[in-house]
Amino acid sequence: MTNKGRVKVGIIGSRFEGDIHAASFQMIPDAAEVVAIASPTPGNAQKLADKYGISRVFTDYKQMLAEKDIEMVTITAPNHLHAQMTVDIANAGKHVVCEKPLCMTLEEADLMIETCRSKGVLLMYAEELFFTPKYVKAKEMADQGAFGKVYLVKQAEKHFGPHADWFWDVTKSGGGVFMDMGCHGIAFCYWFLDRPRIETVYCQMATHVHTDKTKGEDNSICILEFVGGAVGLVEDSWARRGGMEDRIEVYGDGGVTYADLHMGNALPTYSEYGYGYAVEKAPTTKGWTYPVFEELWNYGFPQEMRHFARCVRGKEEPQATGEDGRVVQEILYAGYHSARIGQKVGLPYRPKAVRMPIDLWLKGETKG
Repeated sequence: MTNKGRVKVGIIGSRFEGDIHAASFQMIPDAAEVVAIASPTPGNAQKLADKYGISRVFTDYKQMLAEKDIEMVTITAPNHLHAQMTVDIANAGKHVVCEKPLCMTLEEADLMIETCRSKGVLLMYAEELFFTPKYVKAKEMADQGAFGKVYLVKQAEKHFGPHADWFWDVTKSGGGVFMDMGCHGIAFCYWFLDRPRIETVYCQMATHVHTDKTKGEDNSICILEFVGGAVGLVEDSWARRGGMEDRIEVYGDGGVTYADLHMGNALPTYSEYGYGYAVEKAPTTKGWTYPVFEELWNYGFPQEMRHFARCVRGKEEPQATGEDGRVVQEILYAGYHSARIGQKVGLPYRPKAVRMPIDLWLKGETKG
């Protein structure tokens, strides 16, 4: 592979997240170029390729991996496919960008990390909150001492449910909203506090609204206790009506900051008639809405993909790695177990014979 020029990228997946990746790469044409899309769903890959002017389309991602010029592959497929895809990509000698959560089990996480290491390719964990401009600014201020000793970091993401049907199927997703979005908040708090060791996890979760669609939880609250005394509070919901909420709060002995990802970048709008698009997961555009401008940039997706491309070129060191994803995976395990027993769970926590994280809530810990 060359060490110069634009990184040639292949994307696995052609629905919501695949579209985000394609759009984000199009916003950074100096750093990377998507040259291929792979999706098993008839017509989906071609539709996305036509939208973004991508020349090659595959219905089998393994055929795409045979393309010699592709240097980096991003995975936007369902969670239960992440591990095998990562192994296949690494064995093809290509760098990996894997969407969150990293995989289904800790054994899969270890396999992914070790395979990429042994093949000499990067395993990069697609956690965009590490690149979200508002959140990056909050961390920059914290690192400069603006808030003194930080004792509480909160992250919340709430809306009325995921984009794709597979999220409702716990055999494909591994869990409900905690698996889907709690992974964001866990990673964010861990990163914001400079990755201190997590001592305990406490979770409460339930299915309040979507019992007809899923066995997974649609609302969760997670408390993380870190070495040094700081606390992370992660709130997630698929049961919140009224559109998308994504925000953080940071409290220190010398200050505080709040960041609402959408409202500070929105145009308060009233329309009797509605219009095309407001913001991710907005249920309607009639009445009062809050359309966001430069949505992907405000989320941090293009910045994230530029960073990953620069890592492939050796110009930067990965900020979000497979090891970060593994930490999150262990917390997901502990969180589901905590929600079942109603108590804090200490770390490290590695139960045996786990098929998917939500089993630790639905069935309890398997004794090995």
